[in-house]
Formats: sequence, C-alpha cells, structure tokens
Amino acid sequence: MNDNGKTMFCRQCQETFGNAGCTCGGACGKRPETAALMDELVAALEELAAAKRPTRELGRFVARSLFLTLTNANFDDARIREALAEAARLLGRKPARSVPGAFAETDPDARSVKELVLFGLKGVCAYAHHAAELGRESDEVYDFAFHALKTFRKERSAAELAKLALACGRAAVRAMALLDEANTAAYGSPCATEVSLEAGTRPGILVSGHDLRDLRELLEQTRGTGVDVYTHGEMLPAHYYPAFKRHPHLKGNYGGAWHRQQDDFAAFNGAILMTSNCIVPVRDAYRDRIFTTGVAGWPGVPHVPDRKAGLPKDFRPVIDRARRCAPPTPLETGKIVGGFAHAQMLAYKDRIVDAVRAGKIRKFVVMAGCDGRHASRDYYREVAEALPSDTVILTAGCAKYRYLKHVKGDVDGIPRVLDAGQCNDCYSIVLVAMALRDAFGFEDVNDLPLAFDIAWYEQKAVAVLLALLSLGFRNVRLGPTMPAFLSPNVARVLAERFGVCGINTPSADVRTILRTVGCLMFGAWWGWWG
Repeated sequence: MNDNGKTMFCRQCQETFGNAGCTCGGACGKRPETAALMDELVAALEELAAAKRPTRELGRFVARSLFLTLTNANFDDARIREALAEAARLLGRKPARSVPGAFAETDPDARSVKELVLFGLKGVCAYAHHAAELGRESDEVYDFAFHALKTFRKERSAAELAKLALACGRAAVRAMALLDEANTAAYGSPCATEVSLEAGTRPGILVSGHDLRDLRELLEQTRGTGVDVYTHGEMLPAHYYPAFKRHPHLKGNYGGAWHRQQDDFAAFNGAILMTSNCIVPVRDAYRDRIFTTGVAGWPGVPHVPDRKAGLPKDFRPVIDRARRCAPPTPLETGKIVGGFAHAQMLAYKDRIVDAVRAGKIRKFVVMAGCDGRHASRDYYREVAEALPSDTVILTAGCAKYRYLKHVKGDVDGIPRVLDAGQCNDCYSIVLVAMALRDAFGFEDVNDLPLAFDIAWYEQKAVAVLLALLSLGFRNVRLGPTMPAFLSPNVARVLAERFGVCGINTPSADVRTILRTVGCLMFGAWWGWWG
C-alpha cells in the first residue's frame, strides 16, 4: 500500500513490521513493486464497481482478483498484471487511479474502519471464490463487494462505515455458509476421523493451501500411478470428508502449519502443489519440485492452468515430477483426530448437553484462527495445556497446530480438542453454538459457557471476526497482537461495544476464561456501532 511517499506501506496481516506497517518489503516476502501492483488492482476494482452493475461474471472476477492480493497468496507480478489488463478491458479504459480509496482517506478513524472492511472483504472474496469453483455463488455476496468497493472512495462518517463493517460480517457469514454447502454437497459431511502422521515408502505429492477441488482432481489422476498424496497445513481437513476417504493413496498429513513449509517441503522430497494461500518464499531445496495453481503464484514456479470447458485441471507435470522423487523423510509418528464439523457435533448434542448439566464440562473455549512464525504464538499452546480437564477446545484453521498434538484426553468420550476443519469452518462452530443456545433454552448465545481466544494472521481471519460480531457474539480475545490497522478510537469502540480485546499472559487469560460466565456487560452501548 503506497502511502505518504514511502516505498510501500502494508499492514494487512498480523506479522506486519513492529505491528505498525511494512515499508521496505513485506514480512511475508512481498516486494514493494508487487505491493504497488496489488494497490493498483484494488483501485481498478473500485473503479469497476463504480462503473458497472454486479453480475455473476463480474463478481467472480472481483472475488478472484481480491484473493490475489491476500497475504501469502500470489507473489507473481505477471499474474497481477493479467488481472489489471482484464479490469481495463471490462472498464473499456485504463483505470485512472493507483491508490485504493481506503488508503487515500485522511481521517485516521475513517481510514481504520475502511481498512477493516477492505481486509474483511478480501477474506469474504477468498471464500466466495472457493465456493464458485464448486458452482455455488451468491448475488448477495457479490452485491456487497461492489457496494463496499464503491464506498471506499466516498466520504462517510464513522457511524456509516461501522454499519458497513457489520454488513461485511453478514457477507462473510453468507460466503462461509455457501462454501460449507458446496463442500458437503461435493464431498459429504465431515465425520470424526483419525489421520495418520506416518510417511510411506512410495514417492509422494504434498498438497497445501485450501482448495479441496484441486486435491480431489489430483487424487483421481494419481490413482494407480504408484504415487501417494499427503496433505499439509490447511488441507488436513480433507481427510474428514467421506469422498476423500475413498482414495487409499491419500496417505496422511505431513508437517504442520503454513509457516513451517520451508522445512517441511525440503524434508518431503517429493512434488509439492500449492493450491491457494499460504505460499511463502520458495527455497532452492525444493524449487525444482514445487508447483502452484489457482490464485497461488511465485515467480519462476511452474503454474498448473485453470480448468477449461468443464474439464479438470491437468496435473500430469506434478505427477511426472513426483514419480522421479524419493519417498518422504519421516517427520512424525502416530495419529491425530479431527472432523468435528457441525453435522458430527450435532450428533453429539445430547451428550454435550448432559455433560454440561452434570458439571463434567465447565467451559468451551474457541481457539480457532491462524498460526504464524512468531514465538509469541506459543501463548496458544500454553493456554491450551493450562486449561483444566473439564474444558473442551473448539478449533478450526491452522492455529490448531500449536496444541492439537499436545492436549490429550476426553470428557465422556468427547475429545478435549474438537477440530471443525479449515478457517472457513468457523461457520460450523457458529452453528454448534446456536444449536447449544437453543438446547439450553438461552435467548442470547453469549449466555453459553463459551469463551473466545482467537489467533489471527491474515484477511480471512478479519472476515471471520466481523462474521462473529455481526451474529451477536461478544468478548472475543484476539492475538497475539491487535490489528495494526485499528486506530485507538476504533479499537476503543470495538472493546466497549463488543468486548473485543487483546491477549494477556496465558495464566491470566486462563483465569479469566474460567471465571467468566456468559456475557460481560458493557456500559457504552452507544456510539458508532450502536
């Protein structure tokens, strides 16, 4: 984000330098030139939204283009230039501006809320893109994207922009629901599953990112080739779906969260396929065997083209490379358990209600979200390990890698850690919370024995936060730092109106989690977000 004459200025992710902004290069590895092209693309999309009525075709283009600007999605300038050229074609002219409206805003509070909405919108569009790849689209989501993009260039009061932020949350709920419907229609409802962490003896392909359709097509094309397929990072939840269980050469999960990929990919020995974010700077140790597809991109890395005329992608180059590789180097042994999306959890509903009423479950703690590089994220492992045996952790996203293998045991057969799946599967946690609210006869979901201790990293997490707030959830603890793009006034209003706050020490926060019952009441129910 070019700002005030600096080489670049980007603060859309949690790891932004000094929790203030990256100015010489991104903490993610993004170059200033790439950041400038991304800004230019966002500005072009604003002009397109102002000039055109939303259609399904334009909505798909906007969603995919904003996804290209997501942290750790695409670093290939040529791909961004292609999107810019298409925007110019759709406009019928070259876009007039290169600075997005949110970043041109001079009022610090208005800019803060505009950035909050823009980054949330990027997350919404990522989910909408994945759903569209499975044939599910929503005019409501596309209409909001166009409305928000147009609004960024207009002068609006903080109160009007606050309403836009909550509308972004509602669009996030719709996009996540759409993706949930698309995934379950295509692959079945996730169910409780043990996933192997063992490495096999055959050559393999390691699939990372989020795109389940890419994985399924790859599995179809690797059948009978002598090549095993492994999941990495956010692809772990593929093992929970019935459709993927039908492929015996889907061997297991290899490695951990996205920020571990440089070590994991080097040790894997085989071919690697990045299907979406989160790709990080590619190292020589695996440069000759990594491929990208979809929105993912890195300069010089071979890219598997998009589907054409209803045909699957052609993964033969990936498979051919894998067949010339050595088997993976073993990293771990044993198994991990997941698959607790809403259908599986609702099957447990009576058992859960009985356990709570009997005092066997004191608290549910939502520890969903993102993992990251910083050592400060060990906070989440320490919290998870310090929670007593009568607490149950609900999770989704890659934050689980901090504690999934450390917290053991169950409560009346209910595992202490219940993994719903990818970050978008926070939607499952919402559905479960609403069902438990009804089962206990509560009017307010905040009356449940439920606490939030969320880790965030990128813009999909911003979308999930806004979704929670739009649904009435309160008292979300967010870390390891509060977003750099929140001005002091905006952060204060979020705290007063919604109870959004930062983390403390693990011991202090565990005490707060266990002490808090139901909804914390705040006196300031007025102001921008009223």
